[in-house]
Amino acid sequence: MKRRDFLKVSATGAAAAAVASPAIAQSAPEIKWRMTSSFPKSLDTIYGGGDYFAKQVAEMTDNKFQIQLFAAGEIVPGLQALDATANNTVEMSHTVSYYYVGKDPTFAIFASVPFGLNARQQNSWLYQGGGNELANEFFKKFGVISFPCGNTGTQMGGWFRKEIKTVADLAGLKMRIGGIAGQVLQKVGVVPQQLAGGDVYPSLEKGTIDAAEWVGPYDDERLGFQKVAKYYYYPGFWEGGPTVHAFCNLEKWNTLPKTYQAVLTNAAANANTWMTARYDMQNPTALKRLVAGGTQLRPFSNEILDACLKATNELWSEISAKNPDFKKTIETMQAYRSDEYLWWQVAEYTYDTFMIRSRTRG
Repeated sequence: MKRRDFLKVSATGAAAAAVASPAIAQSAPEIKWRMTSSFPKSLDTIYGGGDYFAKQVAEMTDNKFQIQLFAAGEIVPGLQALDATANNTVEMSHTVSYYYVGKDPTFAIFASVPFGLNARQQNSWLYQGGGNELANEFFKKFGVISFPCGNTGTQMGGWFRKEIKTVADLAGLKMRIGGIAGQVLQKVGVVPQQLAGGDVYPSLEKGTIDAAEWVGPYDDERLGFQKVAKYYYYPGFWEGGPTVHAFCNLEKWNTLPKTYQAVLTNAAANANTWMTARYDMQNPTALKRLVAGGTQLRPFSNEILDACLKATNELWSEISAKNPDFKKTIETMQAYRSDEYLWWQVAEYTYDTFMIRSRTRG
């Protein structure tokens, strides 16, 4: 190559580098956000999902996009996490949308409702069945965008100070259970109480409430409920597969480079898988410890389940009559649930039932 041509090529390369370098820098800016959780740090799996998400974002961007996580109460109380995101007190929150049914009962459907979807079905609906699109169409009205960022799997039915055998035993029972599930149980005689996680144990210990539900064996054991209530019921039919969401202020989301939007979306999906897998690992051993320690494990009777299903369907009709968003969303979810269980009864249920029966055969 002639010296003149070499210099010309070198100059062109240098000019291209000068243009490209700022473009790359602009697509990967230094950003620091805050995210408030609805959970205390002591619940290392449900709170940990938010922590895992933030670490994934940092690792995927070589620490250029950092999200600092705050536990419930450090910036705002746990049940105000979504509000703090909507009004841009913080850019993000890690919370459960059914906490906000006071704003609109439609919020609950994208997390979990009584007799809704299990965890796999919930993910299928959100990721592949149009659920996320429906969710964000709704959440846009509140100035936020959502990303599935955890799922506990089917939860337990809660801790009771006395045995619950019939629907009549529920009459006047004061139970820590809020939102839509509380409205359903109210129809069968329960007096629902909405309490933050940190207030449940002392209320149960003092007898201010007669029963309480939280998540499942691992978290419940950490909160010490087995020390103040003897009977542990299952299943938590109001939370067959509750999604924990990462919410982002919509205006802040729109300012992110496309690469960072992709990072945030994928980090949330990773955290979604991480949380379910971790609970599935932790709950069996926790349940063994609880039963060995004297906890009395009890199933809800079919009478109670049937009465609560009837109450649930009545409530859906009542809300749907006056709330078009709820009507559209609950009908969409129920149609998806019907098809899912058509498939489930053929393969998943048949296989699981056989394996459960054969587990103790030697």
